Order: sequence, then structure tokens, then C-alpha cells
Amino acid sequence: MRYDYSGFPEHTYRIKYPAPGSPALARRVRELLGQAGISSNEDPHQGFDHGTFVPLFLMYPDASIPVVMLSLKSNYDPLEHIRAGEALKPLRDEGILIIGSGLSYHNMRGFGQTDATSVSEQFEEYLNEAISEPNPINRAEKLINWETAPVARLAHPREDHLIPLMVVVGAAGDDVGSRIFVDKVFNVAMASYRFGD
Repeated sequence: MRYDYSGFPEHTYRIKYPAPGSPALARRVRELLGQAGISSNEDPHQGFDHGTFVPLFLMYPDASIPVVMLSLKSNYDPLEHIRAGEALKPLRDEGILIIGSGLSYHNMRGFGQTDATSVSEQFEEYLNEAISEPNPINRAEKLINWETAPVARLAHPREDHLIPLMVVVGAAGDDVGSRIFVDKVFNVAMASYRFGD
């Protein structure tokens, strides 16, 4: 486990998610990335970070499914992450669930602030329009240029919680995305999206 956050209640540093890994899937991921000219490394000792164990703990609390975590590239380049997703697209036909964990709004200083509601709603609307765009080229273009969206940097001062979406968009191919959930937490709109059935 990697508790890569701070300032949260003490019990959140005791969460355990003992899901098994899958060396075979990790090799397959590296093979597909390599075929696309994307270099990668494997670290069998890397613990699950909160972007992995939080959603999976809620979705699969018995931790019985094999999990392989893919780290982001440190440059956070949207296009590079979309291309990584494109390389991983065959996994969908192999029965692998690809999850891009993050938040549609991630400004820790903004949570609970009066203007955070408007900022989060405006940016989420931009994301929803991009994700539901039927043309995959136009969809990717909108997400590559996410910083041009209204209030983009107010919603994401750092894009670490947004970039996982780019991998999923790349893996989606021609599938059109849809918003499947939106709610408010501390006055902030939070949304989830899905591609495919």
C-alpha cells in the first residue's frame, strides 16, 4: 500500500487492499506498449496508490480480482497518454477492465469554497461534451487541449487527477463515452464516465 496523501483521517492510512497482481497481464501490457514504441518498466514491489485502492475498494471490496497498476508519465502529456491507451485497446477484447482513476475537479484549496461549485460544474460540462463527442479524433483533440477549457486550471492546478482519463479515452477507440454519475462533494461537482457496455 502507498498512502500517497496527507491530512486525511487516521483510519484512511490503515486501509488494506490485498488484491492479487497478474505478472502475465503486466507482461501483456508491456508488450502492447512496446509494440507502440512506448517504453515501460515493471516493478513487482510497487504498492497500490490511492488512485487504485480507493475505487477498487468500493467496487470490489473482497479484493479478489487481479490488479495491474500503470503509472502516469511524469510529463503529464495528454497526447502521450492517449497513445498509451490506444496501445492498450486490445485488452478490452481480452476481458480486461481499464479504469482511469481521478477526479473531474481536483483543486484541494477549492473544496468547500463558494466559487468551487461553478468552477467544477463548468469544467465537468467541458469534459462531458468532450467525452460524448462521437468523432474519436475530435474527442481526443478536445482532451489534448483541455487547458483551453473555461476555468481549466482552477479545476486542475495540477493535472495528475485528469490524465488517467486520457488513457481511457485512447483505449475507447470509436466507443462514445457517457456520463454515468455526477454528484456534489464539498460543493464540488464530481463525475464518472464510461466507454462501452
